[in-house]
Amino acid sequence: MLTTAGDTAPYLTDWRRRFTGRALAVVLPGTTDEVAAIVTACAERNIPIVPQGGNTGLAGGATPSESADAIVLCLRRMNRVRNVDALNGTMTVEAGCVLLNVQQAARDAGQLFPLSLAAEGSATIGGNLSTNAGGTQVLRYGNARELTLGLEVVLPSGEVWNGLRALRKDNTGYDLRDLFIGAEGTLGVITAACLKTFPLPRAQVSAMFALESVKNALELLKLAQFAAGATLTAFELISDTCMRMVTRHFTDQRLPFGQSHSQYVLLQLSDHEDERHAATLLQTLAESALEKGLIVDAAIAQSSAQSASLWRLRELISEAQVLEAKHIKHDISVPISSIPRFIDETDALLLSGFPGVRLVTFGHLGDGNLHYNVQSPAGVAEEEFFAIQPAIYQCVHDQVVRFGGSISAEHGIGQLKRDENARYKSPVEMNLMRSIKQALDPLNIMNPGKVL
Repeated sequence: MLTTAGDTAPYLTDWRRRFTGRALAVVLPGTTDEVAAIVTACAERNIPIVPQGGNTGLAGGATPSESADAIVLCLRRMNRVRNVDALNGTMTVEAGCVLLNVQQAARDAGQLFPLSLAAEGSATIGGNLSTNAGGTQVLRYGNARELTLGLEVVLPSGEVWNGLRALRKDNTGYDLRDLFIGAEGTLGVITAACLKTFPLPRAQVSAMFALESVKNALELLKLAQFAAGATLTAFELISDTCMRMVTRHFTDQRLPFGQSHSQYVLLQLSDHEDERHAATLLQTLAESALEKGLIVDAAIAQSSAQSASLWRLRELISEAQVLEAKHIKHDISVPISSIPRFIDETDALLLSGFPGVRLVTFGHLGDGNLHYNVQSPAGVAEEEFFAIQPAIYQCVHDQVVRFGGSISAEHGIGQLKRDENARYKSPVEMNLMRSIKQALDPLNIMNPGKVL
């Protein structure tokens, strides 16, 4: 248990440094039984609990409030891979396992765990499940929810629900698992999960395409899905603004084209035949896209190192934004077919209403998830920029709802979007969520002030 200011400080501020709180203590249990004992003791004393994994969240969901009446329950010590069953296509891991280590454990068994995101070197499985993380391969494999078969959860009462079932079919009542995935620790503490794994592909090939419009990117997606089918595992849209920031702040990074273009698509094919088959398929796709006028240039990786370099450009976007200037993040989703219109119309509204803002748009076009971020105008003070945050939120989120979308696709609600969530969800939905919260956590000790 950590109690001194110096020891607890790293756990009290979120990754973006937007939220800083205080806590009675930071507790680091090593087993599920220890988590249960801690939660029981807190329930008896009505002490709030803020579960935390790798502390890489982007919505303040794992940061305590300033009231200093809660403990931070950090699960990083619970980092064992309990079991890998390649024949069943499953692995059981503890919540504190770092995502990169889970990927490697699956790979060591000749399997693939496909959840992949920029923070995978520090994000933990518990945090991934708590926000129903998506990442770059949702197009093929689905979000964290689709990759999970069972959970082990310590309930707000201190009881342990062992739902670690490695079954793909289990129709025995309410699906309790899905209550806790995406709940951000407000209904209980996820301590372990049974995850799906898949056969390792024999080849993975990547390419970056240069395009002149988002509409062309959407047409390219349709072409790629038709040509590649299930081998298409990632399809990322990246604006030129993003690439300019990355190359400006990371001078060792270079775009693989001789000139800048309006938009880029980074895609990946995962093939179960061989490298030659995958490369031929990708080359054929590129030639077809050029013939149809959907792309103006293509850079096809010829090695794993070149492929890693292309993906590094994508992974550095968030870090480059932090180095560039203050920004307002939007992790939104809209129907895939509506993305070109959404971007065009929302860009126009923002530039008209907030002159000088810079629009940093990138994301998972294949599943309709955009990181639609608004960067402060050059020379504008941080306080002045964040004073208009509510108005920018409303502008963007009104548009999201108008297009039938969601204001949170994979980052969660946390404390950042709590009020926004209440604004856009119907009273019926909000009442249902409150009823579930009251039924499972009547003392409101599990991550209070988040989501609801």
